[in-house]
Amino acid sequence: MSLIPADNHMAVMAALFAIAGVGFLAERTRIGAHLTGAVIAILGAILASNLKIIPHSAPAYGFVFSYIVPVLIPLFLFQADLKRLVFETGRTTLAFLLATTGTVAGVVVAASFLDLGGLASGAAIAPESREAAIAGLFASTYIGGSVNYAALGEITGLSRDASFFSAATAADNLFSAVYLGLLALLPGWRWLASRYPHQDHSEFEASTHSSSPTAMSLTLGLAAATVIVATCDAVVAWLGAPDWRYVAITVVTLVLATAIPNLADRLAGSFEVGIGLSFLFFAAIAAGADVVAMIEVAPMLTLLVLVLLSIHALVTFGLGSLLRLSLPELITASNAAVLGATTAPALAATRGWNSLVTPGVLVGVLGYALGTFIGTAIFKLWS
Repeated sequence: MSLIPADNHMAVMAALFAIAGVGFLAERTRIGAHLTGAVIAILGAILASNLKIIPHSAPAYGFVFSYIVPVLIPLFLFQADLKRLVFETGRTTLAFLLATTGTVAGVVVAASFLDLGGLASGAAIAPESREAAIAGLFASTYIGGSVNYAALGEITGLSRDASFFSAATAADNLFSAVYLGLLALLPGWRWLASRYPHQDHSEFEASTHSSSPTAMSLTLGLAAATVIVATCDAVVAWLGAPDWRYVAITVVTLVLATAIPNLADRLAGSFEVGIGLSFLFFAAIAAGADVVAMIEVAPMLTLLVLVLLSIHALVTFGLGSLLRLSLPELITASNAAVLGATTAPALAATRGWNSLVTPGVLVGVLGYALGTFIGTAIFKLWS
């Protein structure tokens, strides 16, 4: 039970908007400027949900994930410049492959040194396969996000153990939200930033501010974004390929942005609306982090995820430095691997890395494809 009931949809949405607003306001303070509004929104939502002010799960969060998140992609991409896309995507793809390698290495190390066989005792799988199933599950979720997590839950049979799966979901939500906050903080760490080559990732900044937003441009921007999403949803449903949703939205928006060079001016303010809604998205993700449930049910999962994400970060940012990749590219790739194709462009946009918005979407979609495949391979081979 929470102060705001899960079925009070308006109150839950009001709380999310309030948390997002506090993030923007706190960013104007000296401490907030270092933390960034995104981190403050994430930490605020974790605190509010674990103090029972807002629920950990609510239909309003599902509304954010199902309807607001896909609209963010067109809002961010209306100003996309394809002239640098191939170059930027190639480097970010390399960074994403490093992140994937880091996840696999983290899973192998964690599963080798921790006794995971006692977990998931209620799952409909053989005892000798439980460790392999857990390794495959967490490998998949930290290569492409929650889409792969759900798929591996079914493939391994872990989703049929309600006690374990709820604890695993809590651990995944909590550490994903905390990791997202840490990624948002990294650019402000001067010692770390100095270890990576500087590269300007704000090439689109002029275009996003070249025209002042008006009521008409904001309305048209939201109209265009929702029409694109609705059309793409209808097409992928007709083709029977729902996993291609974000690919379709990205491709259609890029085609329009390329075919209509002054589209960003006509839809002035769309980028800024997307940033505002992304804070709402961050708050909705973080609200699902149930610390008590995770600690009470399966503390071993805490060690598993800590080891996995630590090695993931060491491989990604360590090898990335040797390969002379920039810190924003590595952060975007790591974000896409751990949380998927939605948070990567959102964080890139809020940090002003506008040329990494499109690559963030694309490598996140690549993670959807690789995560289930690699997670299943680990499960089968380890078994």
